Amino acid sequence: MTEQRRPRPRAFRLEGDQTVTAKTTPQAKTTPQAKSASASVEVVEAEFDVFAREAAEFADGMTGDEAAVEAAQADGMLRRYVFSWGSVFLSAVSGLISLALSVWIWSFIEDLFRRSAILGMVGLSLAGLAAVAAIIFIGREFRAMGRQNRIAKLHAALAEAHKSDDRKAAREHVGELCNLYDDRPDTGPARARVKDYLKQIIDGRDLIALAERNLVAPLDEVARREIAGAAKRVSVVTAISPRALLDVLFVVGQAIVLMRRIAEIYGGRPGLFGFFKLARSVGAHLAITGGMAVGDSLLQQALGHGIAARVSAKLGEGVLNGLLTARVGLSAMAVCRPTPFIAEKQPGVSDVAPFLFRSDKTKS
Repeated sequence: MTEQRRPRPRAFRLEGDQTVTAKTTPQAKTTPQAKSASASVEVVEAEFDVFAREAAEFADGMTGDEAAVEAAQADGMLRRYVFSWGSVFLSAVSGLISLALSVWIWSFIEDLFRRSAILGMVGLSLAGLAAVAAIIFIGREFRAMGRQNRIAKLHAALAEAHKSDDRKAAREHVGELCNLYDDRPDTGPARARVKDYLKQIIDGRDLIALAERNLVAPLDEVARREIAGAAKRVSVVTAISPRALLDVLFVVGQAIVLMRRIAEIYGGRPGLFGFFKLARSVGAHLAITGGMAVGDSLLQQALGHGIAARVSAKLGEGVLNGLLTARVGLSAMAVCRPTPFIAEKQPGVSDVAPFLFRSDKTKS
């Protein structure tokens, strides 16, 4: 019985995804065993690189729903007024009202001058002061809306730079982010660190992540405390309020104050007209991401802890109103944030208001 010879080690040369075997010397006679050994040696199976896939997912992925945020910003803060018969009607009505008011003021001042020159001068001075105040008010409104648009565009630009890993664009937009908070002394140390990173050789994605951790993450903590405080106030007041109308007024008032406060934290406090655009963005984000449905897991957790089932109906209403307030605050946080959620995880209702999901056993 003849012993089968083991195949000898052979060398291979890799060219990309192809494997090229070394040339063999011609043999006078090839046995079937040698043919089978040579065939088995030349077969090389390609292996799947698991680490490369994980690295690609980490580089391209974000912890937040960026598509929902950009859609909400485009529908609200970045929305441009287009021609429509409704807008023409409102413009015409407001123009007629302004014209009638101006004619009435002018006639009133003329009547004052006919009665007394002193009264006429007083009326004219008050009218001029009102006109100056109106011009300043309109200027501030346009400035606030321009700042809102700047933050929304910066958010989209940073998201695009992170997606494409464009180092030049990342450096430019991170510099804009630092300039956005030049008038905020509390962000001075963080801005200094980020500007020092701009001088170093860092990839675009890493630079944006560093700017988010150092400059935006502390603002996130302040916003989360504001959301938690508003949700707690709403839940407590709703639970002890004797009238449903008072509940509605308090919830709406807290939602308005919370949206304005979060916009102020991130540097884009809106004026009167700017608030309408902000509210439109928040409403669009709520509609896209689920609105009243806080999440099946959260509702199951609340019901599982017995919050809405074991206590009075009034306390259950307070918990649900607190959930709604927290949800509004999180949507405002998403649309007002100048950077997308990349290095930091986007918070949920259970993260900012865990007291709403605390069971009786946990409290004891």
